[in-house]
Amino acid sequence: MSLENLLHPALRLLAGAAGTVQVVITLSAAVRSFVLPRSESVRLNNHIFSAIRLFFDFAASRANNYARRDRIMAHYAPVALVALPIAWLTLVCLGYTAIYWALGLDSWLKCYELSGSSLLTLGTTSENGLLINIFNYSEATLGLLLLTLLLSYLPTLYQAFSRREVTVSRLELRAGTPATSTHLIDWLNSSGSLADDDLQWAEWEQWFVEIEESHTSLPILSFFRSPQPGRSWVMTAGLILDTANLIFSALDVPHTRQMELTFKAGSLAMNRVYRFFDVKAVAVPSAELPGPEPGTDPAHSEFSQALNDLAALGVSLCPDRATAWAQFQERRKRYAPALNYLAELTMSPETRSL
Repeated sequence: MSLENLLHPALRLLAGAAGTVQVVITLSAAVRSFVLPRSESVRLNNHIFSAIRLFFDFAASRANNYARRDRIMAHYAPVALVALPIAWLTLVCLGYTAIYWALGLDSWLKCYELSGSSLLTLGTTSENGLLINIFNYSEATLGLLLLTLLLSYLPTLYQAFSRREVTVSRLELRAGTPATSTHLIDWLNSSGSLADDDLQWAEWEQWFVEIEESHTSLPILSFFRSPQPGRSWVMTAGLILDTANLIFSALDVPHTRQMELTFKAGSLAMNRVYRFFDVKAVAVPSAELPGPEPGTDPAHSEFSQALNDLAALGVSLCPDRATAWAQFQERRKRYAPALNYLAELTMSPETRSL
């Protein structure tokens, strides 16, 4: 028996095994993306999203102002989401192409035509043989399953986006334009007390809990930008946390357990989303995009100006401003690294909110 006669069956067996592994990995990625109810980083999806992000980063880096970059990056998440099932179907098609060749079809072109016909349920190409037909039917089932998974989760995705943006929009009404902690505290203090707004703080706590759940189980949601260019879910989170921090550190007023719960929920949510991208997804903000200083913490002068504005509004302040500043900085360490990272990653318009 010649060496060629020995190698040919071995190559077919190897191709069939490689094709099977590729199909299984792709199906696993789809299931973990849309069915598994927990934060799971899918390496295949990360590679797909990262490749698409490179093109958008390149285009955005050529824009000469933030508004234009924002319009470009607004298309990133929708395009990446649409590209995901296309990539899955392509990988499944190539995997089954190798499997059909392993089952005895001679021409790679014939294998590819049969795979594409089966995957897209076109029926334009057929082949006799029980084993081949079994794989035909399984491939057609997988093709429908992958498309159905995405289509069935699009409503879930956009519902989570809509709920997120309702809070972003409502906060802008309360905190002014540009939104600041000073304006938000003034609105919260409209009754003369900051201790009777537990219902509002509870709503923000619920928002943070939903952010943590949705933005780690559906990570592409983090990159869906607000309808208005000046808004951002990261900016909103920073504003709420800075407002609570300012009340705790610098205001001589009672604060409720609900305020503390909201602050804790917000810090946990931002850090868990941050850890998901930084550790699991290994997502790195682009160094080519000159955003509007997303990683800058409030300076002491801004803190002092905020306190002066609050004093002018009649809000009772702590007498020792140096201690208040130290406490504000210490508390901000709990969430500032996460906010700054996510602001750069999502190209948020602003995170400084005093």
